[in-house]
Amino acid sequence: MSAVKRGPAQRRTRQSARTQGNVTQITGDVNVQVPPVRKPEVEWPIWVGTVPRLAAAFQSRAQARKGVTQARGEGGSVVLSQVLAGDGGVGKSQLAAALARELRDQDRSQDSGLDLLIWANATEPDQIITAYADAADQIGLPGSASGDVIAAAKAFLAWLPATDRRWLIVLDDITDPEAVDPWWPDGSDRNGWVLATTRRSDALLSGQGRKLIRLDLYTVEEARAYLHRRLTDAGHPHLYDADQADLLAEELGRLPLALGHAAAYMINKRCGIADYLERFRDTDNKLSDLLPPNADTEGYGRPVTTALLVSLKAVQAADTTHLARPLLELIALMDPLGHPADLWTTPPVMAHLRTSRPGRRRWLRRHQSAVTEQDIHSALECLRTYALIAQDTAQAPIRVHALTARAIRETTPTQALPAMPRIAAGAILSLWPNLDYNDRDLSATLRANTTLLDQHTFPCLWKPTTHACIYRVRSSLRAVGLYKQAIEYGQRMLQQSYETHGPDHPDTLTSRSNLANSYSDAGSIKKALELRERVLEDRERLLGPNHPDTLGARSNLANSYSDAGSIKKALELRERVLEDRERLLGPNHPDTLGARNNLANSYSDAGSIKKALELRERVLEDRERLLGP
Repeated sequence: MSAVKRGPAQRRTRQSARTQGNVTQITGDVNVQVPPVRKPEVEWPIWVGTVPRLAAAFQSRAQARKGVTQARGEGGSVVLSQVLAGDGGVGKSQLAAALARELRDQDRSQDSGLDLLIWANATEPDQIITAYADAADQIGLPGSASGDVIAAAKAFLAWLPATDRRWLIVLDDITDPEAVDPWWPDGSDRNGWVLATTRRSDALLSGQGRKLIRLDLYTVEEARAYLHRRLTDAGHPHLYDADQADLLAEELGRLPLALGHAAAYMINKRCGIADYLERFRDTDNKLSDLLPPNADTEGYGRPVTTALLVSLKAVQAADTTHLARPLLELIALMDPLGHPADLWTTPPVMAHLRTSRPGRRRWLRRHQSAVTEQDIHSALECLRTYALIAQDTAQAPIRVHALTARAIRETTPTQALPAMPRIAAGAILSLWPNLDYNDRDLSATLRANTTLLDQHTFPCLWKPTTHACIYRVRSSLRAVGLYKQAIEYGQRMLQQSYETHGPDHPDTLTSRSNLANSYSDAGSIKKALELRERVLEDRERLLGPNHPDTLGARSNLANSYSDAGSIKKALELRERVLEDRERLLGPNHPDTLGARNNLANSYSDAGSIKKALELRERVLEDRERLLGP
């Protein structure tokens, strides 16, 4: 859009200037004479501000457009306002610019174009006031040339309900709805329209003729179409790979801003989608390198990381609990698709938050009152208000965009990182149901979050020892009957433990034993037997013949012999297990009772019916005596 020729308002320097007669007193001893100017006839149309140019390969966002069209058609007694709300980088300003350009470029003689278009950056109320004052000046409203920008802006707002001119006002990027509210236009719904964009979802942004319209991420089809057209229009169609395009779109969370930067990176580096995807998945590479500022070919005006976290400063200013930032750093470690909100009111997290509030001296932290659940709920509400997290209801799972989470992780202070994964893992463990099959959905969510937590923070959950949460995933898979998945997870866990701790570390031996148990559950008798023979050998060599873990390995091997039909070997080993447990644990220990029951089973398998009967009678007597009938 061409620059707008400014009138006398161009000479206004600041709002505090005072006007007396024809003399404007600025600051100091110099008086500048501003002669009165007779306004010429107003030349319509009037454009104030610069409408952003549309991005290359711009997607029309059909679903959101449909919502805007429906909202405009509803009518009402006040000027209609549509508020496009969404996370940073979803394309709110781009869609608003497309709608504004379409109206601006229509033929005014057909009674469909615009007489007045104002595009105002709304991050600060002063920017709106200045835009209104400029419009008042061009229209020639009384008092607009006085130097009082607030008076001029108010005169413009008063003019809107009385005019028959067709107008559109775009308030782009509202960050403080309360501060903007006094400057919201009013007028006749037949000729005026307000379109606003914001990350926020405050109640103040709806009602009074305002309708909040969510603008979400690209659809799969939009993301695919964008990548294909962007690379093709740049003369590099060979960089596009249809099979990899959907994977890249999902990896980038279908965020338009990120896809735009990624496409520019690929064009600049002559890098195909598959190659870029490999680089992106390497967490040693930072977002600032993969989505760099010099890839901002669309004129978004800020790097992706900055765009994603632009609300964080406002959150910290509004957050009276001082918990929002440390909470967000923990949330960024979780599964972006959702985690239980109850995680953040568990004892491990509340203890961590009590000592991690920023801006407090250490001695004061030690003596301050404990963090309350209400504090945490307030901090989460603040994060929701500024669209850094999403949550449908107070009890619904908390979601966060994957790129926002990664940006948070990459900007979290290094010294805070080592402790946070174990705090989060402790919170997960505290929510885990004792019986996984009683709450399969919760168990599945906790497994997914543990897996993502480990990926995001490796090797924090493995050093100095493997966190119990890692083991809990495997036992949960077994408990709900997902035996194949339990084997796959156990294999990865064993390999990771081997590489992290070495072949003879107790955690590696435990992982090997757990994998053998998973093989047994799945009916892989031969694999279970081979692995359990090695486990027993390792434990006897490293821990000695009488260690409790060695006794457990011996009992498990006897079970595998029994499963494999090696009745004699199972019987001999179970006799030794019972002897060891009676000697080391006593005759009444639960493990001893279990060993006695297993030996009775082996007698039964071997055809020693009398011995099995006698031993089972004793087992029943012992259990009634020790555990009750």
